[in-house]
Amino acid sequence: MLYLVPTPIGNLDDITYRAVRTLREVDLIACEDTRTSGVLLDHYDIDTPTTAYHEHNEHDKTPQLVTRMRAGHDIALISDAGSPGISDPGFYIVRACRDEGIDVQPLPGPTALVPALTASALPSDRFVFEGFLPKKKGRQTRLQALASEPRTMVFYEAPYRLLRTLDDFIDHFGPDRPAAVARELTKTYEEVERGTLQEVRSYFGAYDQVRGECVIVVHGAD
Repeated sequence: MLYLVPTPIGNLDDITYRAVRTLREVDLIACEDTRTSGVLLDHYDIDTPTTAYHEHNEHDKTPQLVTRMRAGHDIALISDAGSPGISDPGFYIVRACRDEGIDVQPLPGPTALVPALTASALPSDRFVFEGFLPKKKGRQTRLQALASEPRTMVFYEAPYRLLRTLDDFIDHFGPDRPAAVARELTKTYEEVERGTLQEVRSYFGAYDQVRGECVIVVHGAD
């Protein structure tokens, strides 16, 4: 059995009782980064063995994990933060489990996109999650296609690329398109800045250095 276990995106209290119990009971925890996950596991006195599973070893590691599960071992997959399988290599091992007839049990829990969307003050009845934009190849094509997207759009972005991405949005969506940027969600310095794309860009442009993972929410095209 493979368990997909969401982990807190910041505040360590944001984890379910079921998630903690599952992490204690499985035979192995596959972590995006064992050092990062170690902080959470130590906090909850979870001593289950861990192994690294990330985008740089997924092709080699997946067959090993599948072999263990076929032998009867239960494995939990966790990412550094949030729900595994969202903008991380979780998809690859879930597909392998499907092909091998191994049960996959997803647990509900933390993810950054939902609180950012609900706090954005933008329409949330229909939205599209775009994750991270391509860094180079295909970026302009994607932006051109999204310029006419009528649904609210949600993006993930690293802090050091935030201003560049906001500049691209202004170029393709226009400076007056309503938007919001949520930063450091659930942490001490959490903030959600709302306004037009130009206003949000000006706000974060005044920072000496933007810190913390960001979620950008953009109103759809009229």
